[in-house]
Amino acid sequence: MIEISKLIKHARHFNCVEGNTTLYALPKAEIVERWKAQTTDAFRFCFKFPATISHQAALRHCDELTQEFFSRMAPLAGRIGQYWLQLPAAFGPRDMPALWAFLDALPKEFTYGVEVRHQEFFAKGEAEQALNRGLHQRGVNRVILDSRPVHSAKPHSEAVRDAQRKKPIVPVHALVTAKNPLVRFIGSDEMEQNVSFFQDWLKKLPGWEQTTTPYLFLHTPDIAQAPEIVHTLWPALQRVIPSLGPEPAIPQQNTLF
Repeated sequence: MIEISKLIKHARHFNCVEGNTTLYALPKAEIVERWKAQTTDAFRFCFKFPATISHQAALRHCDELTQEFFSRMAPLAGRIGQYWLQLPAAFGPRDMPALWAFLDALPKEFTYGVEVRHQEFFAKGEAEQALNRGLHQRGVNRVILDSRPVHSAKPHSEAVRDAQRKKPIVPVHALVTAKNPLVRFIGSDEMEQNVSFFQDWLKKLPGWEQTTTPYLFLHTPDIAQAPEIVHTLWPALQRVIPSLGPEPAIPQQNTLF
């Protein structure tokens, strides 16, 4: 679960949070109410659908689970940036009918994203074209995972080794299928390395910002380094996207979660 005290710190400096916690378990109703009380209407949450829906049920026969999820998160309905499906690597092209049926049945008032991990969805063949086409037709974002930095890092700490075990290695296909492209930049613990890999996003994000509202989440193997990666990458990002504004004044000892 997100620790409430740390969520408060995050909300003081940023306007959005990646809610990874909901992948593993539904938060208690009182926790959701507390998140609402301790943020403002300007804050945005991007929550993952629970794994009971995306992984165990593989999007099939999960109407009750989905309704329970939306009901639990209802107090935050006005503060949802987007809900997204993080699908397992086993979810492949033959499962796309289930994906379309699931997306078509979702409430229309929210924005959605889909993160795929099956290799055929990165092969630039018919499977990927069909995926991108279906997402575009539905106005659903394709979530983009950039794990190059962490997998290029030297495995000299348990935090790096753990991240390398857990984060998939997939090609980075930087494309837009809807109005809120979501980028997950999985950084290493070496800031110079992060700067090098981030150059691609300094070229891509300004163009997207002209016609869409992108979401960018920055990760580090040890979350205690999150303020450092923000401090390292923000100046260059602010130069290419002036509307971003000045760097958040986060104390170095703070954590995002």
